[in-house]
Amino acid sequence: MKTNACIIAILMVASSLIQATPLSEAQVQEKGWTIPMENNPHFRRNATMQSLRAWRKFNKLASGHRIGRVNVALTLPFIDEGHDYEYYASVQVGTPPRTFKLDFDTGSADLWFPYNMCKVCKGKTIYNPQKSSSYKKDGRPWSIRYGDGSTSAGILGIDTVYLGALKIMKQTIDMANVISNGFQGDVIDGLLGLAFNSITTVKGINTPFDNLISQKLIDRPVFGVYLGKFADGGGGAYTFGGYDKSKIGGNLTTVPVDKSQGFWGITVDSLSVGNKSVAKSFQGIIDTGTTLVLLPNDMAAAVAKRYGATDNYDGSYTISCDSSKLPNLKFSIGGASFKVPGPDLVFEKNPDDTCTAGFGYSSLNFAILGDVFIKNNYVVFNQQVPQVQIAPLAGL
Repeated sequence: MKTNACIIAILMVASSLIQATPLSEAQVQEKGWTIPMENNPHFRRNATMQSLRAWRKFNKLASGHRIGRVNVALTLPFIDEGHDYEYYASVQVGTPPRTFKLDFDTGSADLWFPYNMCKVCKGKTIYNPQKSSSYKKDGRPWSIRYGDGSTSAGILGIDTVYLGALKIMKQTIDMANVISNGFQGDVIDGLLGLAFNSITTVKGINTPFDNLISQKLIDRPVFGVYLGKFADGGGGAYTFGGYDKSKIGGNLTTVPVDKSQGFWGITVDSLSVGNKSVAKSFQGIIDTGTTLVLLPNDMAAAVAKRYGATDNYDGSYTISCDSSKLPNLKFSIGGASFKVPGPDLVFEKNPDDTCTAGFGYSSLNFAILGDVFIKNNYVVFNQQVPQVQIAPLAGL
């Protein structure tokens, strides 16, 4: 989630599942190391802020300024925050380890959390480098801004990071001594970026996923993402070094990735509302840190017209609350079809009994396929090729 907006509340993260015996490649693909997620029923969502957040996150690429060691895989359990608004997990850092609630974000590349020099980090888990025997000094400054305008800044350090049973040595960490109001009111402690290292705030840093590969903690340079739905019990999991075959409801379609901007960029062949085509080939980003599906202005307007949705002039649309009358939103990618069903096109019901759509718009010239898309389709990210593999979720 990143662009992953609103004030977020967090539940407890389920413990990681550990495989003690090395597996074959087929078993790795099927099982892996998985990270589960759960729901927070108390979160209030805001589609407008989601559109703003995504645009600000990617605005350097915008065309305008209008918002309109284990040799197997690790499955890490995740929390589903705010009725599918955001997903995050527990990560341990230091010796002895401290546990941080981190948003895993394929749309950014930094790992950061607060440390003891932060005076505005009340209520957060605080990292104290003086209390970690594995800490090493770096000291270089860093600063980052996210899509909702939230910011954080501080200095770099080096320490041991644990993703479940996987122990990452000498990981560069961004220690925050300043966080903006958006993060102060958010119950996550920080973020763990899973985009390419070309967009780290300080150049030349290895991401945690880089180090999982280089330190041979996983056999394959992949991770699979399953995001559960609140309506179906929530939860979710990231599988590092493989993927969870049980979550896949069809064939995996392999799609090349354009990493030139540091993101997981793909080509979408076409977009349809039901059986009515609304757009031909266009570029998109697969981003676990964005909640909605965000489309370029004209494309979003065409989709909205098909749904009878009205423009709120803030990056969001009002849509019928009767999801049974909403046809599927269909993405053709790599010659296969992937859908967002009607119920997931109703993002939230508002106090005035109107409903906000699960899609929005921005002045970006590419689409952002956020959690509304991902929670209906299993995605395997392969950093080495690079490529993604996508399949409909089992049971959908």
